[in-house]
Amino acid sequence: MTIKISEVSKFYGTQKALDQVSFEIGIGELVGFLGPNGAGKSTLMKIITGYLSSDGGTVTINGETIETKNVAIRSQIGYLPENNPLYTDLYIREYLEMVAGFYHLQNKKEQVLKMIELTGLKAEQHKKIGALSKGLRQRVGLAQALIHDPAVLILDEPTTGLDPNQLEEIRQLIRTISLNKTVMLSTHIMQEVEAICNRVIIINKGTLVADGSIDQLKAGQFAQKQIIWIEFNRTPDLEAFRKISGLRKIEAFNQTTYLVESDDSTDLRPAIFRFAVDNQLILLTMKEQQQSLENVFQDLTRKV
Repeated sequence: MTIKISEVSKFYGTQKALDQVSFEIGIGELVGFLGPNGAGKSTLMKIITGYLSSDGGTVTINGETIETKNVAIRSQIGYLPENNPLYTDLYIREYLEMVAGFYHLQNKKEQVLKMIELTGLKAEQHKKIGALSKGLRQRVGLAQALIHDPAVLILDEPTTGLDPNQLEEIRQLIRTISLNKTVMLSTHIMQEVEAICNRVIIINKGTLVADGSIDQLKAGQFAQKQIIWIEFNRTPDLEAFRKISGLRKIEAFNQTTYLVESDDSTDLRPAIFRFAVDNQLILLTMKEQQQSLENVFQDLTRKV
């Protein structure tokens, strides 16, 4: 199923949490949803799942509008909230059967067993949720989000607090789930996004600031700056070098090798080539460097 967010806005009093946010996510996409604290991520996820109404714009799934009162379409959505609220005094199977009952599943017990198998809870199924580790509780949260076989899965910070082993297990589980579902995953962990997502959406102060593949983001398509490795055959006139238009920063690694950074999206390479020709220098290396996803995120979200 396709999720379409069209000019969605949300206010809390006079504070604007979301400002006309728009994008689409298709089936089979595993999208990383990023933003600093207070950017509006959880608010938008709650609007998508129908837990919260917007103050403007629409959210549709396969053309059907998501509303707090539209219970039928919400049955197509699975949701794992950030704090994973669970009934800790219930047993795993007991809890999942209760959740399955909310969706009026005809094959309730069979579906519970299927989810227990899928999420790796078979050995723990007779334990109380309160006795489980953080990683196992996250598995229970995923099981409840998947119990009704939704077409859309919304995961808010699904790997928070997990150790490295638990992290990889949950990653693999999410990869498997995403093969035939539309998955939107919110996290603050950049490595998490690079490890499992095929697309990234970034919002800042309620506004969409980037939407593209990880390669597009790391190539600087949205960060509006360029980083280039340069090696000359001899030491250049640094005073003249610094006067190249659009050059913001020069970092010297030795007398002939430099890392330069632009102050906007202007391509510095033609100007650097002309500088080399005018100063009778030979360019041994001129290579654009991909930025880390973390640097791109910081660049986009620190702007006023």
